[in-house]
Amino acid sequence: MPQRIEQDASRFKQIVRGRIKAHLRKFMQQGELIGRKGKDLVSIPIPQIDLPHFVHDPNQQPGVGQGEGDVGEVVGMGDDEGEGQGSAGNSPGEHLLEVDVTLDELAAILGEELELPDIREKGKKNVASATTRYSGISTSGPEGMRHFRRSYREALKRQISAGEYDPARPVISPIRRDIRYRSWKPVSLPAANAVIVYMMDVSGSMGDEQKEIVRIESFWIDTWLRRQYQGLDVRYIVHDADARLVDQETFYHTRESGGTVISSAYKLCAALIERHYPAADWNLYLFHFSDGDNWSQGDTEECVQILRTSLVPQANLFCYGQVESPYGTGQFLVDLREAFAAEEKVALSQIENKDAIYRSIKEFLGRGR
Repeated sequence: MPQRIEQDASRFKQIVRGRIKAHLRKFMQQGELIGRKGKDLVSIPIPQIDLPHFVHDPNQQPGVGQGEGDVGEVVGMGDDEGEGQGSAGNSPGEHLLEVDVTLDELAAILGEELELPDIREKGKKNVASATTRYSGISTSGPEGMRHFRRSYREALKRQISAGEYDPARPVISPIRRDIRYRSWKPVSLPAANAVIVYMMDVSGSMGDEQKEIVRIESFWIDTWLRRQYQGLDVRYIVHDADARLVDQETFYHTRESGGTVISSAYKLCAALIERHYPAADWNLYLFHFSDGDNWSQGDTEECVQILRTSLVPQANLFCYGQVESPYGTGQFLVDLREAFAAEEKVALSQIENKDAIYRSIKEFLGRGR
């Protein structure tokens, strides 16, 4: 029986994984998912899974088969047929089951579904370092490392196999041979460091809808890159006519107005890298989001020059995502496509709406850099 339970649990995990993959495109459009993120887990509402279970009435009221009444009597609402509103339907309701999924597992599902290659090694920082991880179970160890759940599971297995388990009196009494302990083993981890620099246009032409798209897409980019690197820094730059470093909360919720000078963000990013993240020691991922409306063609030419001489040569990847806005011209994407048509380290994407996030992430991360 315990083995059957473990098989059922494993099968359920496979079903959940399959449901997440089937609905991944929909999940990638939902900003609510980010709000369900804990330290290492994301709570995902999975449709079309309804686990049967008993529900006990907390008020201990009589139910079907209890109280007054004769055998065969119709159970109904009496003479009244109810006062509910709306017409009857013939479709079942949608049952949602919230399941906790680790960010690492979510990144694995993302990589499988979008066919993202693992990032290729770069530089001297990709030297394996040894660490320890408590990922095993042992029959001996210090009492402080006792694994209570596994110990009671072993006791339950023993009592069932010996015929000592009484469902009417479910007492589980572990003995010495049932006790299990957490054990560690050496794990080789890459010592690579990486930094993501997000840059976003917060001028008057970038509205809440455009910023929400940036927020959702950056969540999935973070999730994937954290699976690839043990050490990951994230920095945020916002710009209109000027650029400044901000924290995450300010990045996603700031409200600005005024014009757009994109080169101000690129100059600040280049200074940040020179000061804190030398390319010899860091894997650099640069993401810029804008509606493509720049102050002047002269500033666009300056942006191209900064990219060619400073940012692109140092970065693993430079990505520009153009979020469509009713107020933006979209010309900046056209200029970058012309300037960097043959550059492997430059990824460009047009993000028309939330539906395009799925495609955009594949365009950004599908190069394995």
